[in-house]
Amino acid sequence: MRMIDASTPLRVYLVEDDDDLREDMALLLGSAGFEVLGLADAPAFYKAHALAPCEVVVLDIGLDGEDGLSLASQLRASGSIGIVMASARGAVEDRIAALRQGADVYMVKPVHVDELSATIRMLGSRVRSGRQPANASAPSLPSGAGWRLTEGDWMLCDPEGKTLKLTSNERGFLALLMRSHGGVVSRNDLLAGLEGEAGALDPKRLDVIASRLRRKSEQAGMRLPLHVVRGAGYQFAA
Repeated sequence: MRMIDASTPLRVYLVEDDDDLREDMALLLGSAGFEVLGLADAPAFYKAHALAPCEVVVLDIGLDGEDGLSLASQLRASGSIGIVMASARGAVEDRIAALRQGADVYMVKPVHVDELSATIRMLGSRVRSGRQPANASAPSLPSGAGWRLTEGDWMLCDPEGKTLKLTSNERGFLALLMRSHGGVVSRNDLLAGLEGEAGALDPKRLDVIASRLRRKSEQAGMRLPLHVVRGAGYQFAA
């Protein structure tokens, strides 16, 4: 196992079946300071990840054989890893499907390398901060530890057992945030996820939902770990 400190480059695997695009993106991300390996499909990824686990993976959806959605679902269930979905598919239903399968961030191609690099660094920092040193005196808890959605996601429970009944919009909003495991979810992805819950996409709806959740949680004696990340989106992290 490699020793990791702040100076160790993030290990990033790029799973993309377009040979030219994979080579170009790997070169650009390598120039940005990451340890990058480009892979053509899911079997190649699984083999590389088993030998040397990566901290962040950038996935295309339309891979030959097992697609990116299935791969994201497997990774999300298996451990701590940052998952970026990068696809030419920009439809709302594609974004929602990717987030529900475990992606932290959904980006539509063509992806700007600076934006992708910033996203990778954010996710890599989150993954590393969640890892517990072997000689630490106490175990660390994941972001939002103890908070959960129950009864079909219609009830929010805090670590002390207090509960809060949610509306349809509140339920969808929190479900997307909590599935990101402490990551920042962009306003666009939140709005996309809420479109099926209620009407037109009005960006102000997010602030209204967040404000109402904070007010209701305070009234219920709960300290809701809901944060606005300026210029990025929202985060649910204790």
